[in-house]
Amino acid sequence: MSAPTAPSPTAAGSGRNATERFAEKQRSTAQVDHARVSAIATNAITALHEVIREHRVTYAEYDALKAWLIRVGEDGEWPLFLDVWVEHVVEEVANADRKGAVGTIEGPYYIPGSPEFRSEGTLPMRDGEAGTPFVFQGTVTDLEGNPLDDARVELWHADDDGFYSQFAPGIPEWNLRGTILTGPDGRFAFTTVKPAPYQIPTDGSCGALIAAAGWHAWRPAHLHLKVSAPGKQLVTTQLYFAGGQHVEDDVAQAVKPELVLRPTPAASGTGEEVTYDFALDPA
Repeated sequence: MSAPTAPSPTAAGSGRNATERFAEKQRSTAQVDHARVSAIATNAITALHEVIREHRVTYAEYDALKAWLIRVGEDGEWPLFLDVWVEHVVEEVANADRKGAVGTIEGPYYIPGSPEFRSEGTLPMRDGEAGTPFVFQGTVTDLEGNPLDDARVELWHADDDGFYSQFAPGIPEWNLRGTILTGPDGRFAFTTVKPAPYQIPTDGSCGALIAAAGWHAWRPAHLHLKVSAPGKQLVTTQLYFAGGQHVEDDVAQAVKPELVLRPTPAASGTGEEVTYDFALDPA
């Protein structure tokens, strides 16, 4: 009798998992500022009214919009939709005054609690994990360049097929996810594999929007990071690769010039490496 075949990952499945993970996040208990909610909601609805007037939206198009909005919820793709097309502007506003390391969007696939290492480590990965061997290293400092002891550098990225562990079946729990705690010198070094460009999910409602609009669905190859230290501001960011596909036309509009890496051949003679430092703003 043959062994059961693991289910194949799908975009819609990843979307549902992202929605479930988001629902598990702790909600704020702060009192609602009714005036602020009213102002933001009124402006957003008014802006939509102006789009309808400008483009003379028909009832058929309105009904198609309603059906699509319902499908986004059924597919569990609201986190995907918002993180791809909205989050980059929220991040821009939230970090406008940051003087140190440059941030960008988090995306829907972050999971806290990844395996920890001190100063250096190899991300968990499968035997024969596809991708070019890659070392990502650097130093975490304050704005004056002083190294930060016990800084946390969290790294996660997709596999060579564009799927993230814990959001697609058949992938080990912490595959390509890890955290390094720096020593007094502020140094960190991850050994992993270089990620590849991938399409955001196209078999669900977000894919239907992309197809209807004639857009492309590609994200450039990227590393996700969260970097923090006691008394410093957390920075959430992504790092891309110079000359890579879709660095210039990322569907999520998250690429910034300061976030583009230029790897070189690794000193070990195998694969590539790059050094990238993080200067953290005071909390």
